[in-house]
Amino acid sequence: MRHLLTISALLGLLVLAKPATAQISFGIQFGTPPPPPRAYRVPPNPGPGYEWVEGYWYPQGKKYAWHNGYWSRPPAPGAYWVAPYWQGGRYYEGYWGTPHGDIRHDHRWDRDAGRRDYDHDNGHR
Repeated sequence: MRHLLTISALLGLLVLAKPATAQISFGIQFGTPPPPPRAYRVPPNPGPGYEWVEGYWYPQGKKYAWHNGYWSRPPAPGAYWVAPYWQGGRYYEGYWGTPHGDIRHDHRWDRDAGRRDYDHDNGHR
């Protein structure tokens, strides 16, 4: 009888509990943290709807490569940039957060004319 009450109580808790939600994070095991950010001047905003993506280091083979900051139009309405970071011996990639889920950053986007990113240093969109 005691076991039946215990099992009933556990089943009751499972039924009343909220469904679990999960968040996925992409991290890369990398031996050393990236160098400090480079200093540079942020160019003026090219127009409405652009958001500044701060420059950052990212793993490229066994080294880090610097990605200059740039103005970009977010990939979806309500999207916001989450900068890459180093924590606990692991590198976490930057991504665009949205109300409907995260969009991973693709370095090819920076050269995609359809995204209309603006690179002031090179004078092109």
